[in-house]
Amino acid sequence: MEKGKNRDKLEVLFWSIALPGFGQLLNGAYIKGLLLVGLEFLINVMGNFNQIIILSFHGEIQKAVEVTNYGWLMFYPCLYFFAIWDAYKDAKGESKPYAFLPFVFSAYFVTVGVIFSADLKLFGILIGPVWLPILFLPVGLLAGGIIRWILLKRSE
Repeated sequence: MEKGKNRDKLEVLFWSIALPGFGQLLNGAYIKGLLLVGLEFLINVMGNFNQIIILSFHGEIQKAVEVTNYGWLMFYPCLYFFAIWDAYKDAKGESKPYAFLPFVFSAYFVTVGVIFSADLKLFGILIGPVWLPILFLPVGLLAGGIIRWILLKRSE
């Protein structure tokens, strides 16, 4: 049996969303999975991500900004979306043309959200390093989807 061929793509997708690397472990890509889990923990700890999440959920946005290590946290979106895409793609060993673009553009836009999260206010409210990147996610999905659609139309 080939690795990943027996996995449901949604199962792998949701485990990857829960923690980068879990989808790869489900797919039997143990070295890649353990590497991604290790990188997730490293970036999480060095960026103070769990503390940022807790503070943000409690509405303490300024404190969340103050404890954020932006140099580390900026790596998280690319790692996160790559891990999700990679696990999903490998779950059944197939991929539609340009299907990676919404994931890539999500990583780009969420990273931009991280970059501006210390200063950008919406309607006078500081959104912070958790909520602002999340607000940038649909923009990335939409941009990647539109670019994919354009490329698919051009190749017809």
